[in-house]
Amino acid sequence: MVMKREDSQLKAYMGEDAVFNGSLSFEGTVRIDGKFEGQVNTGDTLIVGETGQVSAEVMAGTVICKGRLEGNIVATQKIEIHANSQVAGSLKTPSLLVEVGAVLDGSCQMTTGEGKVLKLVKTRENEGGAAGLGSSGA
Repeated sequence: MVMKREDSQLKAYMGEDAVFNGSLSFEGTVRIDGKFEGQVNTGDTLIVGETGQVSAEVMAGTVICKGRLEGNIVATQKIEIHANSQVAGSLKTPSLLVEVGAVLDGSCQMTTGEGKVLKLVKTRENEGGAAGLGSSGA
């Protein structure tokens, strides 16, 4: 059922027998079931289908892998690695889903500089209040 919804929103589709080497930029959702090598740049969604084999530097909003994906991947929204898929490379994303049976071979960074700054500000406010109470109690 989910596939029908994804397919109805596709802007481009690279079939199982297709082989492409180069740079891919797009808006909307693109699904690759063939072989792709190069660079992908989008603010939207890249789907690597079950038969897809992608070796690329990927910058996307959302990356959904159901096949093979190799390279550095930066996703501003999320990365999904589904069962029976393989991902090798460096991942950077605020949200990561790895299903049982998937293989992830690489590193993952899920923190952002903004989140760290917010936590430090909150921590200092809390520590300042606690220190004040501790001083007056002594």
